[in-house]
Amino acid sequence: MIIIGGGAAGLMCAITAGQRGRRVLVIDHANKVGKKILMSGGGRCNFTNLYIEPDCYLSGNPHFCKSALSRYTQWDFIALVEKHGIAYHEKTQGQLFCDHSSKDIVTMLLAECEQAGVQIRTECRVKTIKPKETTEGYRVATNDGVFFTRSLVIASGGLSIPTMGSSGFAYDIAEQFGLKFKPTTAALVPFIFTDSFKDLSESLSGVSVTARVSTGQQSFTDSILFTHRGLSGPAVLQLSSYWQPGTSIQIDLLPGMDTGQWLLDLKQSSPKVLLRTVLRQHLPKKLVNELEPLWWQARADQVIAEWPDQALQELAEKLSNWQLKPAGTEGYRTAEVTLGGIDTDGLSSKTMECKEQAGLYFIGEALDVTGHLGGFNFQWAWASGFVAGQVV
Repeated sequence: MIIIGGGAAGLMCAITAGQRGRRVLVIDHANKVGKKILMSGGGRCNFTNLYIEPDCYLSGNPHFCKSALSRYTQWDFIALVEKHGIAYHEKTQGQLFCDHSSKDIVTMLLAECEQAGVQIRTECRVKTIKPKETTEGYRVATNDGVFFTRSLVIASGGLSIPTMGSSGFAYDIAEQFGLKFKPTTAALVPFIFTDSFKDLSESLSGVSVTARVSTGQQSFTDSILFTHRGLSGPAVLQLSSYWQPGTSIQIDLLPGMDTGQWLLDLKQSSPKVLLRTVLRQHLPKKLVNELEPLWWQARADQVIAEWPDQALQELAEKLSNWQLKPAGTEGYRTAEVTLGGIDTDGLSSKTMECKEQAGLYFIGEALDVTGHLGGFNFQWAWASGFVAGQVV
């Protein structure tokens, strides 16, 4: 059998099939496999999450991911990591990272491949894929020769981070064999702005704060980061998967607080205090210094006792419901994943095989299954690769 793509999903599929005694060839156009694994998680690879749930995935068919995720769980991958003695830690919200380096995960996968007899060819570029004319299976023509296989797995990823070599290859093959698509867009990606907020974010570049960001019915509470071009940070990346171009986002800078009541209470308990002084207890000083001329310049040097209640309520609304309209996102260049992709209605959720094309499988990011930030997409890669590897 042949697997095209030596990333997370492809290597897991290869290991699983090889352990079943299958002869496996992994083809990858890059000079080494696992490049996106190596750069993930700031070089420490957020390889899974303790709280994997189907609800943490976006798909046109929200039920599709359930079978694979239940058959290869986060605990299965954690057991593999522990088997290889890789030190890891929980960073936040169930996110598991290597203590040392992402290289530990790639080394582990390659060791498992070697033990399972998997052959890997790098710098091997696929030119054409055609069904064999006389017998079942596929003819795969590459710059390194022509290969024939009864089982062909496409694990070449989506469109995110093209500098890592990603392309629309999987989509091209899916289209060739008649599969349908959901529209694709960059996901888990920073927002950019072109209005007056751009100047503000540029002056605050590098400042982060815990906030709740919302769009429509979806909201996330985590760090947000001001950048030269707009907004990033975990909460913003999460929200980008749900944001629609042309719509606004809302930011609550004081999540969990009844900001209006808090300010009114301060007026009674600390009447001589300046607003910037109390806000600096909850927000970065630099952020407060930028918001003051924007929102309360005329009252900047008034003690809170001199503020009318109405003015305090209006400011509370700005602090807890800051309305901003992104011009767009940074796109695939910095996106962690691709939203949308190959329509899962054309695939078996139990095996990842095409319903109308025997022996052809698609796994990983190319499918219309996109996880939240924090190890969810790696877990989908492991799980989809595993279930395909059990049957190819």
